[in-house]
Amino acid sequence: MNKTILAIGLVTLSLFQGIVLTNSYASSLRDTPLVKAVQRAKRAVVNIHTAKTADSSNSVFGATKRGKINGMGTGIVIDERGYVVTNNHVIAGVDSLEISLIDGGRYPAHVIAFDRKHDLAIIKIDGNADLEVMPIGTSSDLMLGETVIAVGNAFGYVHTVTSGIVSSLSRDVEVNEEQQYKNLIQTDASINPGNSGGPLLNLDGEVIGINVAIRAGAQRIGFAIPIDDARILISRLISIEILEHHYHGLRTHDKKKAELRELIVDHVAKGSPAERAGFEKGDIIVRVGKNNILDGVDLERSLLGRGQTDEISCVVKRDGSEEELSISLVKTADVKNVSGVELPPQNEPDSSGENTAWNVLGMRLKKLPKSQKSRVGSRYRGGMVVQAVRPSSPASASGIKRGDILVGLHVWETVNEENITYVLDHPQRSTFSPVKFFILRRSETLYGHLKIKTP
Repeated sequence: MNKTILAIGLVTLSLFQGIVLTNSYASSLRDTPLVKAVQRAKRAVVNIHTAKTADSSNSVFGATKRGKINGMGTGIVIDERGYVVTNNHVIAGVDSLEISLIDGGRYPAHVIAFDRKHDLAIIKIDGNADLEVMPIGTSSDLMLGETVIAVGNAFGYVHTVTSGIVSSLSRDVEVNEEQQYKNLIQTDASINPGNSGGPLLNLDGEVIGINVAIRAGAQRIGFAIPIDDARILISRLISIEILEHHYHGLRTHDKKKAELRELIVDHVAKGSPAERAGFEKGDIIVRVGKNNILDGVDLERSLLGRGQTDEISCVVKRDGSEEELSISLVKTADVKNVSGVELPPQNEPDSSGENTAWNVLGMRLKKLPKSQKSRVGSRYRGGMVVQAVRPSSPASASGIKRGDILVGLHVWETVNEENITYVLDHPQRSTFSPVKFFILRRSETLYGHLKIKTP
């Protein structure tokens, strides 16, 4: 009898011990690379909450307000002082921005700079938020089938995590006639409205892409901007020359491949602070201040907020050894700083009608394609589509909006760049100042006056 009881007791104990050991083993299995990647990156992801007016009132055109529209998106912290990258379409035309963090904190924010063409923007969080910078990876060595993770504000469900694989590379995607993307990463990680601007992570918890679009009507076909492409644009968006009118005189390029991530000096401007500091072509910039430098974004953010009297320590690698340098910035031309600077176009001749319109009127214009002639009907031979409006410009003050079609200035039609140049360079322009303009908006012809300087 006693032997039987003892045997049963031993069996029961053995089973219990087996259960304990099995549960302990299961816990270690649960802490997967995917879980670790999310843990590493999650504090550097922010949720963006926006509000915009459906149809803003305008004293020129007499439009009426129709109330607020709430929007959502995601952002990636690129600097602990509150600088965040997101998609331009997340913040375009919004009246207010609010950021929520994973710890529940909520802060207002404002737009710093944006690039419509490449759909990227920089916003800055106001206040003393406790922020961590997103670990930066590279998109140069992505592999088909590689596991990736999307984190974002999906349909307003903040910090939603989904996973999938890299489905394809170098995809060119046309969303509509105004927005096209080149060289995107395709993934089957679920991406939903609200994920825009959020990170696509690798299993090391590093951002390798910025989620930007989905294929409407499809299942699990999403796209992200490769992080290497994005960082080149981000470095321009937070350029100290654009944002603070400070100048260093360095022209550089990023070199990224697998674990190799370097910023190499291509050119040092004569008489610049960089030349006086001793920078040379071919230098690899290792550190600026306290920041290690992996690319142009790190360089610009390390100089952002520095005064002209600051002596900023730098370390470069030259001929295999490190050298210490010190640089002091100088002020560029005194240009009025406006909120939400648009990234200027590159490699476009200043003499073009497009740049004349941008510099004088504050509008970036593009000739209406023949395929869209129906937009102006039979009343007009064509027009110029407004692609961007510069803040604090004559066009902005007159209520002109992106998407409007400029069909006339004064008594002349505007169907090409030469028409714009003719009007603005007219020797008697002072006799018809301010310049009367005519635009088409939703098939309705509207007019107003542009107050611009006379020649």
